[in-house]
Amino acid sequence: MKTLVLAEKPSVAREIARVMGCRDKHKSYMEGPKYVVTWALGHLVGLAEPEDYDAKFRSWALEDLPILPGKMKLKVLRESSHQFKAVQQLMRRQDIESLIIATDAAREGELLARWIMDMAKWNKPFQRLWISSQTDKAIKEGFAALKPGHQYDRLYQSARCRAEADWMIGLNVTRALTTKFGSPLSAGRVQTPTLGMIMQRENEILSFRSEEYSTLRVDLGSFEAMWRGANNDARIFDPEKVKQLQGKLDGRSGKIVKLKKSEKNVPHPLAYDLTELQRDANRLLGFSAKQTSNVLQRLYEQHKLVTYPRTDSRYLTSDMKDTLKERLTSVAIGPYAPLARPLLRKPLPVSKRIIDDSKVTDHHAIIPTEQTVLLNTLSTEERKLYDLIVRRFISLFYPAARFDNVAVTLEVAGEILQAKGTTMKDSGWREVYDGQAVDEDEEAEEGTGDFSETGSAALPELHEGDAVVVKRCRIQSGRTMPPKRYSEAALLSQMEKHGLGTPATRADIIEKLVSSDTIERQGNLLHPTGKGKQLIELAPSDLRSPGLTAKWEAELERIARGQGKPGPFLEGIRNMAQGLVSGVKNSEATYKPHNVSNSHCPDCGTRLLEKKTGRGLMLVCPSEDCGYRRSGEKRLSNRRCPQCHKKMELKEGKAGRYVQCLPCGITETLSNNDPKRMNKREEQRLVSQYTKKQESIGSNLGELLKAAMENKNK
Repeated sequence: MKTLVLAEKPSVAREIARVMGCRDKHKSYMEGPKYVVTWALGHLVGLAEPEDYDAKFRSWALEDLPILPGKMKLKVLRESSHQFKAVQQLMRRQDIESLIIATDAAREGELLARWIMDMAKWNKPFQRLWISSQTDKAIKEGFAALKPGHQYDRLYQSARCRAEADWMIGLNVTRALTTKFGSPLSAGRVQTPTLGMIMQRENEILSFRSEEYSTLRVDLGSFEAMWRGANNDARIFDPEKVKQLQGKLDGRSGKIVKLKKSEKNVPHPLAYDLTELQRDANRLLGFSAKQTSNVLQRLYEQHKLVTYPRTDSRYLTSDMKDTLKERLTSVAIGPYAPLARPLLRKPLPVSKRIIDDSKVTDHHAIIPTEQTVLLNTLSTEERKLYDLIVRRFISLFYPAARFDNVAVTLEVAGEILQAKGTTMKDSGWREVYDGQAVDEDEEAEEGTGDFSETGSAALPELHEGDAVVVKRCRIQSGRTMPPKRYSEAALLSQMEKHGLGTPATRADIIEKLVSSDTIERQGNLLHPTGKGKQLIELAPSDLRSPGLTAKWEAELERIARGQGKPGPFLEGIRNMAQGLVSGVKNSEATYKPHNVSNSHCPDCGTRLLEKKTGRGLMLVCPSEDCGYRRSGEKRLSNRRCPQCHKKMELKEGKAGRYVQCLPCGITETLSNNDPKRMNKREEQRLVSQYTKKQESIGSNLGELLKAAMENKNK
């Protein structure tokens, strides 16, 4: 008897089959003496569509909403039905006695496998392979310590509830908005509050009123200080006051009234989870969140160089302690050798900031595996991301960075001046980063763009009571600045803070907002589009704020831990869906497409909408029953304008194709059936056909073409 192993994708299945000795290859599985290894292609089974419950739901109608089936059905996804049939046949084989679920060790991987089992009516024993890396060692250890399948029932229930909640909320609200306002408008449990945060920041920027201010910097010879007001604010909004202060302080004497020295220890940053890695990759490398996820997946799956990527923990487990030196040895090559090798000569300092079982749920932090790395086999993107992960891992075993902070308070002519200085005593873990800025500073990332002061100047040896003389006062002008728009790094921080989505889904949510034309990337910042600005006003108010979605995510976590029940949660979702649809139905708002072009659809005459795609600008007909689309870029014909002699633009209209020169106002129709016109290819073919026969006539092109035309017309 044999055991069937179900992996999530072919590449993972091949690795498991190789390690477990399955060498007999077939189209949809690999077989060995003990195991038969097959694979899914992502989801093979999904929730049924509305039309699977009732054919009338195939067409979208506001009066049919909300669609809330009593019991949610499953269906085999058409695009991967061939693989489902293959897996189903293997499950029904008489010599298969048990199943090992080897899909991703996470909520979505569990759901994927359970739905396949449910659809194939699997009723034999099953176990779970739960591993955090794809190395040969990890696979062998995982197979030696398989978990009982039912141990993950609660995780499956949580995943099922999330999928059904997304179906009921997303599908019903999207259909309601689209049918109510006559334009494709998408809403969802996570994407709408995420768009809401972007729009809230946009409103803050639009309502912001900038003001001019001045600061007063005072040169005291050996160092500089800054004037401070009673509330410790250095900004002066009154131009007259700053002039008076300059005159009052210039050339005057004073003394140091307070000098405070303090040592500051900055411990190493925590190991990466997915969200933190996406933030750093966006901030330091300019990667989008989705790009980071894709590159990281290749490092995990193809190269086997990092541990499981979709984790929300930044700590390691105690059973990994003995593997840390082996992992350091594997990365002690190339630029990392001088950083890692000194650590291998002595016991590793392992603290609670590195290993803490209480802060690890399904998966530990992202760290390198024991696999030997060949840096020249990595692409540029993979190399850059791997560099972040390796340096963060090495920094875990370096001491804290130590600084001496000095704060000086001076009094001159009754006014208070301040100076700050920082002296590095021990660079500690910062040595790993070659002095790059790697501080985890969310405030700096979100940034208000307003006045900030950096106080890291070197100060001379000073003592309390020392006399000082003002050499010169400099007035520096500035303006208050609005809050910055979100970068992907800042948006990921906000999504994590408000509990929107999971590390595995946040990148896809951002991409969905971009692809649905509700937000757009401009450089490294995210801007709402005209569609997004209107959509957030049309969406139900309960769905706009992150509070409700965060509450749902917390409830899903409780279900996964066995502290909550699916029934009450889904009943609450049904009631919420009814309320949200009712709100849209009763709305008196209007929607005006922001991307209407001046071109008309040649099939139905409707004004075409502009849509940005990976291939450039497209013009799309908004009519549901039409589907016409074409490139929105200028198409130039070979016909030239008789006045300016430039190539004319090729267009299509109700009367067919035509060419137009807009500057000269000349339009000419094109007829495909015009027998008098001949393209260049036809001319060349006719010339070559009759050249040999007509040598006696002459050799220039005009004579040859004339002869060819005469022969054709005979």
